[in-house]
Amino acid sequence: MGKPSSIFLVIYSENLGVPYPPAFADPNTAGSRILGGVNYASAAAGILDESGQHYGQRYSLSQQVLNFETTLNQIRTLMSGGNLTEYLGKSVAVLVFGSNDYINNYLMPSIYSSSYYYNPPDFANLLLNHYTRQLLALYSLGLRKFLLAGIGPLGCIPNQRASAPPDRCVDYVNQILGTYNEGLKSLVDQLNTHPGAMFLYGNTYGAVGDILNNPSTYGFSVVDKGCCGIGRNQGQITCLPWVVPCSNRNTSVFWDAFHPTEGVNAILAQRAFNGPPRDCYPINVQQMTLIY
Repeated sequence: MGKPSSIFLVIYSENLGVPYPPAFADPNTAGSRILGGVNYASAAAGILDESGQHYGQRYSLSQQVLNFETTLNQIRTLMSGGNLTEYLGKSVAVLVFGSNDYINNYLMPSIYSSSYYYNPPDFANLLLNHYTRQLLALYSLGLRKFLLAGIGPLGCIPNQRASAPPDRCVDYVNQILGTYNEGLKSLVDQLNTHPGAMFLYGNTYGAVGDILNNPSTYGFSVVDKGCCGIGRNQGQITCLPWVVPCSNRNTSVFWDAFHPTEGVNAILAQRAFNGPPRDCYPINVQQMTLIY
């Protein structure tokens, strides 16, 4: 669910013993194939319907919830009501939302007016209010176990660093994310008061910050530019067909101007899966899967 990096789904699939979830939009995603999970990710999609609209068609959070309902109707034809309730109760929904609402909305004042109408705390609360409604909709449909990933330090992605002094992140961008991340963690506590609910908060900001502050510990040496696109101006591009990637992506934190590499995503997924409360709150994903 959401715009998760595929490695999140891969790591969780491997650890939970289920196949890699097929994409919702794949015509072959039907029948028994959907019982191992479905990937509803959509590039540039956000919590708000308008986020990322300059890129064209995409599935926002609200549409992804509707897409899940479509899948759920298919599942109802494959199992009885009691089995469906048990199936949904044991399922894990991974939602990675919020980054695009900043990168492809709030931080683009030439295209979107949100930064003129909302100060950072108010915009964060706007996102959280929209997010809460959709999470409760998913809960009402029968899902009970959720991992909600926080937003990482966006001020440190190459797209933002391209406008900052050398070797510096954009502090303002990182600072405005605090209300959202803190609010999301508090929201987890609120949602966990619902009967049978188990919501987790993944501390993406802390985990990525640790990697950026101690790259050599994790085997990385390039933290300020993407593997696909090199140089100070590369902050404005993604991975284009004529751009030659770096020779060793394993040493880079970022794949392009916006996204972390597979190696970083694997670390984030593993820390959420079996890390301590500072990585995944209040318990980790592995512990959550043992709760019935």
